[in-house]
Amino acid sequence: MKKTILALLAVGTMVACKKNETTTANESADSTAMSAPADTGMATSTTDSASTMNQNTAASTSLSDQDKKFADAAAKGGMMEVMMGDLAKTNAQNATVKSLGSMMVKDHGKANNELKAWAATAKYTLPTTLDADQQKQYDELKAKKGAEFDRAYTDLMVTDHKKDIAEFKKEASGGTETSLKSFASNTLPTLEHHLMESEKAQAAVK
Repeated sequence: MKKTILALLAVGTMVACKKNETTTANESADSTAMSAPADTGMATSTTDSASTMNQNTAASTSLSDQDKKFADAAAKGGMMEVMMGDLAKTNAQNATVKSLGSMMVKDHGKANNELKAWAATAKYTLPTTLDADQQKQYDELKAKKGAEFDRAYTDLMVTDHKKDIAEFKKEASGGTETSLKSFASNTLPTLEHHLMESEKAQAAVK
């Protein structure tokens, strides 16, 4: 009788152990299943990030050499027009020349901001300083005052705007990036007006 009771106890203990093992295995499986969505989410996030980087790279490399050359020239030319316009407001003697300088600061400042907005969207880095020749022109003009300044400034404005108009027309017709072409086309009437006003001021100080 005693042996029978011990045997029954042993069987009961074995059954309990089996149940515990089964429960532990099931809990482990449940835990693995619950962690799966988190892993999947991380994979999706990484894929999205890579996709965004590829889009940004594609945006900056989709510009043609013509687009890049034009954007760089327009940025530096616009900066110079604003800087020289500021000089005209203080160094000029003739009222017409002062007024021309103020117009250049206002209009080219607006165009510069539009170009910067385009560059931010296109992920393109514009130059932030003048090139060596432009800096030399600015420094030479800065040293002049009165009637001498008036003649030098108006001569520069006529020459520069003829060159600008040719470059903007080239981009408007031959560029490849749609938004940049639109910028060039929309800015042309302003540049043509500037040339006309510059020629009037040039004639007034001769």
